[in-house]
Amino acid sequence: MAKALVGGAPGAQFSVTELVNVLGHSGGAIGNACETLVRRGEAVRVGFNPRMYRATATTAAAAAQVTASGPSAPACTPPASPSSVRPTPAVGPPGGRSGPVTRPNGQQYHPRVLANLPDVEALRRLREAGVPVLLYGPPGTGKTSLIEAAFPDLITVAGDGDTTVGDLIGEYTQDQHGGYEFIYGPLVTAMQEGRALLLDDATLISPKVLAALYPAMDGRRQIQVKAHKGEAITAAEGFYVIAGHNPGVHGAVLTEALASRFSVQVQVGSDYDLATALKINRTAVRIARNLATCQQAGEVGWAPQLRELIAFQKIADVLGAEAAFANLVGIAPLEDRDTVAEIVTKALGKPVAALSLGRQL
Repeated sequence: MAKALVGGAPGAQFSVTELVNVLGHSGGAIGNACETLVRRGEAVRVGFNPRMYRATATTAAAAAQVTASGPSAPACTPPASPSSVRPTPAVGPPGGRSGPVTRPNGQQYHPRVLANLPDVEALRRLREAGVPVLLYGPPGTGKTSLIEAAFPDLITVAGDGDTTVGDLIGEYTQDQHGGYEFIYGPLVTAMQEGRALLLDDATLISPKVLAALYPAMDGRRQIQVKAHKGEAITAAEGFYVIAGHNPGVHGAVLTEALASRFSVQVQVGSDYDLATALKINRTAVRIARNLATCQQAGEVGWAPQLRELIAFQKIADVLGAEAAFANLVGIAPLEDRDTVAEIVTKALGKPVAALSLGRQL
């Protein structure tokens, strides 16, 4: 990769697509390698739509190191693109856990079991096979964290009722000179660069908007950008769509058209064993498990998920456990608050009400 950047004229800039044409690898792998060079200071990103890269003073040294080391010892080893390299099977017995995986934000994701594989591995294999996946479950259960851990080249679309076709495909934007230029959206970028695209809260997006995505997911793997002279965009190798769905969120509708596009649908709940392993207050975890059981039985509509339990522990470390339990009651939906307060009170052996201000000091 470093040699490809150095090989152009001084000051030359290259897009991911141009580097793909030179090197012959998938867009996802090339993009990851370029970002690795940027983090090391061995290249600089000079554009985003499309992503453009330029060599720095240290790029030549990196390229020389590649030449000296030979092809078996590259200067950087980008994360393998699931579309081009079959991921290494999980080590250990079926159903066993693999080690933590670092997400792009630096946080650790602890894999869980999916089809007798670590979930990260299972998603990578499904991507390699071109099988779209829909993850569904309450907010805070780790759906997005799993997807980020599985796909380092991920582009995310945060869906809501206001998401438009332009938000997915692109639209004209005024430039600094007062003119207008067409800026590609995340769908086109992911298609051109062979990257994974996450539709977070996909079921909040209007079905009419989602219809613009479907041609890219079927055998055609192509869309037409009507707003940009009818340009046809064909998906590069590695392009992959995955979605998240929160069934209990107001306005979330899983239409038949959307569901039929995702051959694998995986339910995601909170890993309360992980909460215990993370040294979160055991009583809080026990309360969460109890509420989750009540929720499954239809006795209550809400239960703390892993996100709430992690927040609980942070609050307890700052304000004390008593305040954290009171806050746990306070964040429960109003219709479930009395039931939550009752369960928390029973677990602690003393009355607990929602966190609130007291008398004036």
